[in-house]
Amino acid sequence: MRRRTFLAAASYAPALFAKRRFEYSRISVLTDEVAKSPSEAFAFAKQYGLRWVELRSVPGARKSYWNLPEEELRSFAAELKEHGLKVSFLNTGLLKFTLPGTEPVRRRNETEEQRKRREAAEAAQFERRLEDVRTACKAARIVGTDKVRIFAFVRTANPRSLYPRIAEIITEMAREAEKENITLLLENEGSCNVATSAESAEILKMLPKSVGLNWDPHNGFAHKEVPFPDGYRLLPKDRLGNVQIKAKSLLPEYNQLIDWKGIFDALAADGYRGKVGLETHIFDGTLIEAAHKCMRELQRILQVS
Repeated sequence: MRRRTFLAAASYAPALFAKRRFEYSRISVLTDEVAKSPSEAFAFAKQYGLRWVELRSVPGARKSYWNLPEEELRSFAAELKEHGLKVSFLNTGLLKFTLPGTEPVRRRNETEEQRKRREAAEAAQFERRLEDVRTACKAARIVGTDKVRIFAFVRTANPRSLYPRIAEIITEMAREAEKENITLLLENEGSCNVATSAESAEILKMLPKSVGLNWDPHNGFAHKEVPFPDGYRLLPKDRLGNVQIKAKSLLPEYNQLIDWKGIFDALAADGYRGKVGLETHIFDGTLIEAAHKCMRELQRILQVS
């Protein structure tokens, strides 16, 4: 009897372990960070056996997926289906501009006339924020995802003083998204008012549960945060909707390594159900080469044969 019990436990152990591993099948890639055209992005996904992609800009074109004409979006959605791909996340630039009435901590080198034009454009963006979030949510439904990225405005000298106001604005947008069953994911972005894991955890307490987090561990580096395990420990795990990974945090030649093996293990142990998307983010002309290196490194970490 004891022998049969031991054998049963032994046979169950690998299955239990597998459930606690982060599976390679949940890796996604930002298409414009791995290819120079949609067709090349499809080929990249096929080469690495991927099931998921993130969308932001159309590869090789100066236009964003979130506000493409509906006919173009539907055509692209059909192409995705033909290639056996699904969309894990729709990245937008919503609220990645200066909140009217605030002063960015990083001053631009601009003339007075240029400043006035920029401020007028940002004011117009702010005024149409609800229209834009409705447009983004509609685009998300068309391409088949229920997650849309937003930001927390360009960073000021005292970001936390703005959190109640920012939370009010995002909450208003979230109510619109809820009507379409879309979850808004706030990204911690180094140039914005929410840049670190600590700041993310703080503002999420002010936001409705329908708003989640797009966590990019590397974005906290500029603010001297240790993203893992320190930053990760602060995050409300039930609010994690998407995770993004940059080449500089994955490849040793950039000297900005983050313990991604540890992060994957922690995500699995904490019951994270979302995807991890590669945002290569290299600007020295080696973007595509770095994307391939990243995929090989991810396969190594996740033990893909």
